[in-house]
Amino acid sequence: MGPVLAGVLQLVALIGALALAYIPLGNYMAKVYSSDRHWRVEKWIYKGIGADPDTEMTWPAYLRGVLAFSAVSVLFLYLLQRLQGVLPGSLGFSSVDPAQSFNTAVSFVTNTNWQSYYGEQTMGHVVQTAGLAVQNFVSAAVGIAVAVALVRGFARSRTGELGNFWADLVRGTLRILVPGAAIAAIVLVACGAIQNFSGIHEVGQFVGGSQQWNGGAVASQEAIKEFGTNGGGYFNANSAHPFENPTPFTNLFEIFLLLVIPFALTRTFGVLVGSVRQGYAILATMFTIWLGFVALMMWTEFAHHGPALQIAGGAYEGKEVRFGVGSSSIFAVSTTLTSTGAVDSFHSSFTGLGGGITMLSMMLGEIAPGGTGSGLYGILIMAVIAVFIAGLMVGRTPEYLGKKIGAREIKLAACYILITPALVLIFTAISMALPTPPHSMLNSGAHGFSEVLYAFTSASNNNGSAFAGLNANTDWFNTMTGFAMLLGRFLPMVFVLALAGSLAEQKPVPATAGTLRTEKPLFTGLLVGAILIITGLTYFPALALGPLAEGLAS
Repeated sequence: MGPVLAGVLQLVALIGALALAYIPLGNYMAKVYSSDRHWRVEKWIYKGIGADPDTEMTWPAYLRGVLAFSAVSVLFLYLLQRLQGVLPGSLGFSSVDPAQSFNTAVSFVTNTNWQSYYGEQTMGHVVQTAGLAVQNFVSAAVGIAVAVALVRGFARSRTGELGNFWADLVRGTLRILVPGAAIAAIVLVACGAIQNFSGIHEVGQFVGGSQQWNGGAVASQEAIKEFGTNGGGYFNANSAHPFENPTPFTNLFEIFLLLVIPFALTRTFGVLVGSVRQGYAILATMFTIWLGFVALMMWTEFAHHGPALQIAGGAYEGKEVRFGVGSSSIFAVSTTLTSTGAVDSFHSSFTGLGGGITMLSMMLGEIAPGGTGSGLYGILIMAVIAVFIAGLMVGRTPEYLGKKIGAREIKLAACYILITPALVLIFTAISMALPTPPHSMLNSGAHGFSEVLYAFTSASNNNGSAFAGLNANTDWFNTMTGFAMLLGRFLPMVFVLALAGSLAEQKPVPATAGTLRTEKPLFTGLLVGAILIITGLTYFPALALGPLAEGLAS
């Protein structure tokens, strides 16, 4: 079997598995967020934090809950790292430096999981499990909660209430993420991923010294890092490390994990708004972009015109032989089109155009299918923009799901889509203009610029993957990427929740003969076009200086 055919067959198997999980998982999540019953353990948690889960919140109150919980989480994780040196189970590692503690705390709380450190040489068992792994669960649950609040804004009318943040947070964690990650962890352990609390072991003698590895609760953290689209690895090599991702089957399974919730949330959306066909339209948009990017990535990595790559049968540099070019291409596109950021190969070693695809995937806003929750609310914002464009074309007030898209709604949507590109381009420009930050670049020219552009694209979009080659463990990059992650996570949420509140207050508008049918293929095509054109116009000049220049020159 040739490598191209093997990659295509893996893609077909992946699509089949996602299709089988789509309806049951989507329906289950809709039931979770529409139920009025509370589990006993959930009642204990509500009592402990002093929250009333049955109290409805307006969008400012919901936002305050999101920000307060996230602020406490950042502080807790920061202090845990700063105190690591005196904590048990630290494996002898010292406390983490202030700038890196800030960066890591922000990274995991914002669901970014950007790592400017070697995990196996920096973090002990307590920080990994009680700090980083816990944030993998709750940061993902926060994203789903915000998405559900926006869906309620479309589904409800004549009210400013969007549900209860604390109930949504707890339910998402206990009813969806914990059981799903537990099952996934068992599968990974059965397939060879490690799960222990062992210390540091010397694994062999090599020229110039020995090599040491420490154990850890790797499988359980690997499961939630993919299932919650987090991405932070226990080891520096991330999902390319055999302790995290030992076989081709686990590699495909991990791709399935990082895609299954974002895709299934479109079914949840359709059920909650009372029209599953609306969910299918959003799903079709996500799937079209994802499949198109996967095909394009496979083409760039298999059919590059370089003679060495043609003899090898593909661009194998930076890729694990046990996974191959096809599976690595699927992983690279999936991890950057979601907010996962995990890697089973190194994106800096992809062809010039292949590296550009990973950047463009993030620049789309990670909405195909996007992160846990963030993908759904991101593409719904783009749907609002698409409906507005269609309304301008026919000269009538745009409507979406029975709600008028007026001046207030389109301003909020516009602010949402502008904030992330502004962060990416401004931080990149400042870093290239100052004398010190470019010293962190391993390469010069177009590829060196791509390293910096990728870093701030990854941070601002809360992805977390790295282009490699850039030394990001400096005070400048730890601090600036930290601010980019904070602003890139929470400023968009402000606009999402404000839009949800505005929509929930409206009176439903009955459909007429002139209403745009947003469940039809025509709207799907319009939405795909709007996403690609808006992103292309925003980022094309920066891409032309980096990956496009490199790809055309090679």
